[in-house]
Amino acid sequence: MAGEFELISRHFTARGAPRNDVPLGVGDDGAVLEVPAGSQLVVVADTIVSGVHFLADAEPGDIAYRELAVNLSDLAAMGAQPAWATLALTMPAADEAWVEAFAAAFDALARIHGVALVGGDTTRGPLSVTVQAMGFVPTGRALTRAGARPGDLVYVTGWPGDAAAGLALLGGRLAGHGADRSWLVRRFLRPEPRVDWGMRLRGVASACIDVSDGLAADLGQLAAASGVGALLRADALPLSRALYALAGEQRAREYALAGGDDYELLFTVPEARRADLGALQGVGAPAVHCIGEIVAGRGVKVRLGAQELKVRGYDHFAG
Repeated sequence: MAGEFELISRHFTARGAPRNDVPLGVGDDGAVLEVPAGSQLVVVADTIVSGVHFLADAEPGDIAYRELAVNLSDLAAMGAQPAWATLALTMPAADEAWVEAFAAAFDALARIHGVALVGGDTTRGPLSVTVQAMGFVPTGRALTRAGARPGDLVYVTGWPGDAAAGLALLGGRLAGHGADRSWLVRRFLRPEPRVDWGMRLRGVASACIDVSDGLAADLGQLAAASGVGALLRADALPLSRALYALAGEQRAREYALAGGDDYELLFTVPEARRADLGALQGVGAPAVHCIGEIVAGRGVKVRLGAQELKVRGYDHFAG
């Protein structure tokens, strides 16, 4: 059985994209990194725990991919270009085949987004993974949750609700087979961080957040940070064909509003910049959909026609 330092050397050295701004990475007491001139550093971190954030029998590659993707999504919500990551991995035992599959998936996603693994830790204990990701934005151009103003339009990328339905399929709370099931399960296990969209939105979006705890709840966080209210139109939600087919319209809408785990970008755009947003849509990029508007006041109202819906998002410490 390989020891800690052998595991690190074999599976985590030189992982991710090679970068010229990493004079010293894995293998020392700390990493030495160079932030580009005229840029500000953006740092995010996330922890996932077996049995809480992923199933105990989840594939190691899916665990690695998802945890890095979650952090990249946070960077995307700030408009940041990803650059570096650290990894803290706690395992019950040094299972080399498990570690190899984990490291390979982490490496593959990191290379797609130009991220170098520059340090971290391994230790024994209940299975959990912590990733800290770092990136940079031009000075003064980071997206935040605090810039929305009354009259701004509310947009979301992609297809909210798919990941929540995928988790429900894995947990037996939703039934389905074939390509639709595969699509939704993959959307939960391997979310696509909207990094390109985040960087495109600099200077266009007035506020931004990623959808992790449910679309309505996360819009509430954005509105609270901005000191405004929001109106979310449930009949404008984009529902994927797979979600609609397996869940039906009402349940699909519930997943989209409250399910979470989508890691889509939820953002606001002043009416005057609406045309600029349209010009940002690139070939092959996920579509964006207008789903509401920012209003004066406090809180989020969700309406379906004339009906007002009550929606609650995910809370780690709720009873």
